[in-house]
Amino acid sequence: MQKTEFSRLLTKTKDADIYFNEPMKNHTTFKIGGNADVFIIAKSEDSLLSILLLCKEYNIPFYVIGAGSNLLVGDKGIRGAVIKYGSNQAVCNGNVITAEAGISLAALSKFALSNSLSGLEFASGIPGFLGGAVYMNAGAYGSEMKDIVFETEYVDSDGNTGVLKDDEHQFSYRHSIYTNSNKYVTLAKIRLIPADKAQISARMAELSKKRSEKQPLTYPSAGSTFKRPEGHFAAKLIEDAGLKGYTIGGAMVSEKHSGFVINTGDATASDVLKLTEHIKNTVMTKFNVELNCEIKMIGEF
Repeated sequence: MQKTEFSRLLTKTKDADIYFNEPMKNHTTFKIGGNADVFIIAKSEDSLLSILLLCKEYNIPFYVIGAGSNLLVGDKGIRGAVIKYGSNQAVCNGNVITAEAGISLAALSKFALSNSLSGLEFASGIPGFLGGAVYMNAGAYGSEMKDIVFETEYVDSDGNTGVLKDDEHQFSYRHSIYTNSNKYVTLAKIRLIPADKAQISARMAELSKKRSEKQPLTYPSAGSTFKRPEGHFAAKLIEDAGLKGYTIGGAMVSEKHSGFVINTGDATASDVLKLTEHIKNTVMTKFNVELNCEIKMIGEF
């Protein structure tokens, strides 16, 4: 690999911010992670395509991320490129919002509110970007992205672009056709319901209050650590196993909500990994139920 030539060409890419040897703890809600060889913010679809093709040409491994709200990055960092899609505009036409993947769910929810459109309230407190929410079919309080997303646009690692509609997304619990694929969402269209602005605002406030009361929002985390096992609730299994407050290094099972592993201030990725494995093994031993991590782990551990 001619990394020097790759770096030279990369810095010439239009509509992109380039950072070398960038600490990934600055780009994840866990506030954990070693340095990435190069961190790139692509500000347009064209720049994203150019960067993906450049990585392919020079055989540079890469990861495309959103807000980093569902990531655990290894302590040894990431060899290759980390690409963040930063294009974040939204427009409204009737009851349909068309938004770029780099918009935060909080900003998108506020945009829907300003247009008196209901259906995004559930996402107003999820600390992620639209692209990542589609990728994993994010959900909360009984609603998911599959309930509102009907069309998406994407680019792939070979430089192709495409459109998916309705059932082509293959949405299921915390999964879509994009999950673990070489396709990356650049834009999504969501269909909402006209409603009274005051009612929408009240619902958002209600859900925000629930989150603050039940979730450890004052600590860095990646949200719910485990997927919901069929017929069970991960948090209850973990609490019933006596693990609430259990600590390894700087990582702890939240005393407020045992479904969250939190960074108490100086946690390493190794701490989190060891703790999640201990939780999984303990729950399996006590209840014969397998827990699977909802968090995506990338980089070198």
